[in-house]
Amino acid sequence: MTRGLIGVLLSGRGSNFKAILEGCRRGEIPGTVGIVISDNPNAQGLEIARQAGIPAVALDPALKRKERNERIAELLRECGVELVCLAGYMRILGPEVVNLFPGRVLNVHPALLPAFPGLEAQRQALEYGVRFAGCTVHFVDNELDHGPIVLQAVVPVEEGDTEETLSARILEQEHRVYPEAVRLFLQGLLCLEGRRVRILPSPRG
Repeated sequence: MTRGLIGVLLSGRGSNFKAILEGCRRGEIPGTVGIVISDNPNAQGLEIARQAGIPAVALDPALKRKERNERIAELLRECGVELVCLAGYMRILGPEVVNLFPGRVLNVHPALLPAFPGLEAQRQALEYGVRFAGCTVHFVDNELDHGPIVLQAVVPVEEGDTEETLSARILEQEHRVYPEAVRLFLQGLLCLEGRRVRILPSPRG
């Protein structure tokens, strides 16, 4: 394992990957992205990685779920990553990966978990009539959107909000809290205690 090395999994445009990458470049995150993997060969995030000189791997869409997860595990292990970040990865990550990196996989979800897990969380929030939505960065375990919560950001639901307008405001907060969670992890400031995540104070100096 290489200290500070990050592996990213994505399926689409890769905006959260880009936020993490920019945090690394500015020196706000004490790490580097070592590999980007996608289940979608046409994912825009792969092109962002290639332009940044980061190895970008498109998985064969024909792979079965277990085969896909085994291939991901193999790639991440070979790269020697310390942390795995799901950045809009639209597949369920299997135990082949989760169990290989216990307490070392992060995800960001566009809802205030445990409310509205799964797909279309923003639509779920609007249909339920909540006054506040938001996003959650959490550790990944073998249940969907279930692992211990690291950080959350609250986004008020405004009158007349659509799924698109609410999603856009939530995404702004994702780009803020996800890089912060990555920073805290790589600085060794996250302490897992059962389902609770304790954030340790930053060392002085």
